[in-house]
Amino acid sequence: MSGQLTVRAVAAPRPRGGGRGARRGGVHSGQGLSALLFISPVVVILGLFLLVPIGMAAWVSVSDWTGRGSPFAAGVHFIGLRNYQAFGQDGLARSDLMTSVRNNFYFVVLVVPLQTVLALGLALVLNSRRLRAKSFFRVAYYFPSVTSSVAIGIVFLFLFASSGSVNALLGLVGVNGPSWFADPRGLVHLALSGLGIVDPSNPPAALVGHDLFGLSLWEWLAGPSVAMTSIVGLVIWVSAGGYLLMFLAALQNIPEDVNEAAAVDGASTFQRVRLVTVPMLRPTMFLVLTLGLIGTWQVFDQIYIMSQGNPAKTTLTPAYLSYTTSFTSNQWGQGAAISFLLFLLIIVLTLVQRSALREREDVRATPRRGRRRRTAEVGS
Repeated sequence: MSGQLTVRAVAAPRPRGGGRGARRGGVHSGQGLSALLFISPVVVILGLFLLVPIGMAAWVSVSDWTGRGSPFAAGVHFIGLRNYQAFGQDGLARSDLMTSVRNNFYFVVLVVPLQTVLALGLALVLNSRRLRAKSFFRVAYYFPSVTSSVAIGIVFLFLFASSGSVNALLGLVGVNGPSWFADPRGLVHLALSGLGIVDPSNPPAALVGHDLFGLSLWEWLAGPSVAMTSIVGLVIWVSAGGYLLMFLAALQNIPEDVNEAAAVDGASTFQRVRLVTVPMLRPTMFLVLTLGLIGTWQVFDQIYIMSQGNPAKTTLTPAYLSYTTSFTSNQWGQGAAISFLLFLLIIVLTLVQRSALREREDVRATPRRGRRRRTAEVGS
């Protein structure tokens, strides 16, 4: 006797108001409240010590505050963009601002690429299997990044003194070292003079006669001064260790199968680094370049410790100019205005860098997509 067995799925009744589902909702609500309670101290601290000072600085930049009393006192008046307009007029304020921007521009051009290449090279070496005592070298390279900038600045002052170790080493190879922190000459001017192209004492009239934002073209083309190059060396040595850890963490996340497959295909070590490793480090590279760009435009402590803008304002930077304008010249509104102009400049340059890297990624990705489509058509 044959029969059929019919199985029916009966839906379980949903719990009502006092069921398990309601209790879960209550637990989630409690977790959200607990999260708000945990993060509230951080929000309060950031608001008091970050947002409030930024708001006060913004008000100072558009007011006539003299540095006495509260910026929000009754005697402080709103003057609009007068503090900002001072840098658009011919005068010492505009000349100093453009000089600081020129100096910082050359500083960024030297520091950001060199520290990135150095950090990436050290990370590749420390990621090698053949290297021994990796922990020691990681600590040794990262140690300058956590050392006091005051201590490192004083050490470099002794190293780059006229009778310091750097000039002593240069003397061994027959080079008479300069007075590093007292030489205002620009490297481009020195190179043109050494090649016999231009006499720095008698520059071309076409470069001297034309003015660009308060500085002549000859001044814009001076290059970083000898004093600035010593600070560049310090910053590269200090900052490379922090970026080294970023690259090292990214390298350790790259699967070994990728490099092994490239080696099986006959790629050399240099080809594997250039064609496999570096493209896979693109997100980390963007992060390092962005942080380096922001940090170099905000350089202050090394300038304050080692040169204070001297000699002849060739190490003056916008951050240090904002400090001296406020605390030395008592022009608090103009000093705050410089800080906001620097903030705007950093935002613009960061967006430009981001768009440039995105365009390169799109250009590189388009041929690959085209090849994939052609391969699919041939396969079909």
